[in-house]
Amino acid sequence: MDVTPDNDHKLDSLKTLTTVIYALYAVSLFVGVTAIVAIVLNYIKKEEVQGTWLESHFTWQIRTFWWGVLWTVVGAITWIILVGWVVWGVAFVWFIYRIAKGWLNLNDNKPMALQ
Repeated sequence: MDVTPDNDHKLDSLKTLTTVIYALYAVSLFVGVTAIVAIVLNYIKKEEVQGTWLESHFTWQIRTFWWGVLWTVVGAITWIILVGWVVWGVAFVWFIYRIAKGWLNLNDNKPMALQ
């Protein structure tokens, strides 16, 4: 997507959407279903952000969701031997970190550095 004066409004709209998606992930810490809404929006709008600096945020959000799901499942499987509680705790802090780091970069109009 080329960023021209005609596309500035579209890019602003996509940035707002990216902000909303970060908010949905943040709220999912209390109401889990909002993460499902967020991941669906990520996949629906993924094509529209291709070629922009926002694409890295979508990749960051999608990876955060799927790794979060993985660690939640691992925690659930191992909770009976108490290891799961540690896994959940670390995953919880990691999830908050990912949301905060992404949101701060978005606010500064910076792409995410993806390794």
